[in-house]
Amino acid sequence: MQVQIHHEQAMGDHDKTFNAARLLEQLQRSQAFHANGAVGIERELSLLRRWQSARLARSHADLLRSPLYRPAAEFFLDELYGDRDLSQLEHDLARVVPIMARVLPPAVLHTAGLALELNVLSHELDARMTRIWIEESGPPAELDETAYVAFYRRCASYDQRYHQIDLTERLGRDLQAIVPKHIIHTALKLARTPARLAGLGELYRFLEAGFHAFHHMGADAGTFVTIIISRERAILERIRTGHPRPLELEGATDG
Repeated sequence: MQVQIHHEQAMGDHDKTFNAARLLEQLQRSQAFHANGAVGIERELSLLRRWQSARLARSHADLLRSPLYRPAAEFFLDELYGDRDLSQLEHDLARVVPIMARVLPPAVLHTAGLALELNVLSHELDARMTRIWIEESGPPAELDETAYVAFYRRCASYDQRYHQIDLTERLGRDLQAIVPKHIIHTALKLARTPARLAGLGELYRFLEAGFHAFHHMGADAGTFVTIIISRERAILERIRTGHPRPLELEGATDG
């Protein structure tokens, strides 16, 4: 029995070390992007991301209207795909990754790494698309569906776009799996006051928002993830295969 406990502790320590290293890797990638990846295109990139947020809100309007799914839909749209400034969150993470590795469960570190990877990949893809937009059309005043789809196809980063959706699914499944665990809620409650006193309020707010959104859905969290992912994969496939109106999924929403 004692040997098994030591083995489980060793495995937990290994997972923490691996997940902390992966989180730090994605943090460095995100910081590199924000230092260089959007230089000279900040305004246009923001326009693109706001347009995409509006598109996501239209595609998943029924989820946003649902009392059950709204918190999770807002978390995905605002925190992961929105035009939110992550500089404070990155600053917080850079300060506390070693501490997080000691005090947070490996599953939380893994989830945080997935969220950061998804966000930076989204920014990288959007920056690439924005540069094509500027090169082909000059300084843009606005964006519509026809132009958006044309630039998306011109960018043609389909493998990475599929990976983006896969990351979204993995993040959703991670949250679905760990949120019901009592130890996760205990860890978050214990971390609330120290995080704020240490100036890590933005990091704590981000983690808490995701966990509370999925906790609110309970057993229906899996259905939510399936709906989001199936719609986004269908839209991506319609764009890739040349569908004339790829963003309009019949029956996806009721308005």
